[in-house]
Amino acid sequence: MSIKLPDIEAGLRNAVRQYWSTLAKQAKKQRAGKEDHGQRAAVTGGKQMDGFADLVRDTLLLNGVSEQDIHQRKKAIPGFFRPTKDWDLLVVHKGHLLAAVEFKSHRGPSFGNNFNNRTEEALGIASDIWTAYREGAFGHDGVKPWLGWIMLLEDTAKSTTPVKVVEPHFAVFPEFRNTSYAERYQIQYRKLKLEKLYDGAALVMAPESGKGIYSEPLADLSMRRFLASLAGHVASTLVSMK
Repeated sequence: MSIKLPDIEAGLRNAVRQYWSTLAKQAKKQRAGKEDHGQRAAVTGGKQMDGFADLVRDTLLLNGVSEQDIHQRKKAIPGFFRPTKDWDLLVVHKGHLLAAVEFKSHRGPSFGNNFNNRTEEALGIASDIWTAYREGAFGHDGVKPWLGWIMLLEDTAKSTTPVKVVEPHFAVFPEFRNTSYAERYQIQYRKLKLEKLYDGAALVMAPESGKGIYSEPLADLSMRRFLASLAGHVASTLVSMK
């Protein structure tokens, strides 16, 4: 069975341009209205990751998913440790959860605390949905959802310069020593996939240039690998459900 992919390079350039331009517009609007302060103004308005969602949506449509099965508004599903969780994008076909994807971003100037927050968020979301799945929240029919996590990280000196680790009682795992936050995200996402908490993870880095410039540090965390895995899952699942 063959899969189809959109023009990923062009889609990523557009997504990165849209990310920075959206943040700039949000920050300007919120400062004018005195509704927010500092860099927080540029990350509380939403919509900045819509370009990445468009890439995922295009991939789904190319591989047999219908428009009505893709949900970006009505996107709440049951959790195990809480009543519901709103995912950024869901694929629901004939009452079956086929896929759930989160779109996240991390820009400066704060990287330490936000990295820890993103880590806890990724782990908590995965634990919640997989336990809910085990308990039959999405039916007992053997259709397993595909989980994905996409991160856009600002490419700047503060995200790419190694930082110290704190070891007051026990030694940290050696792979985290002398690493930047960008490298820690790479380690983390590989481990999330290794432990089968997520089926796909993508890490895209981009400087605040507004020109759509981006890089992908690792091939196994690229958008191409991410979208190919998602496409294969939905295509094969739809065939099996006919």
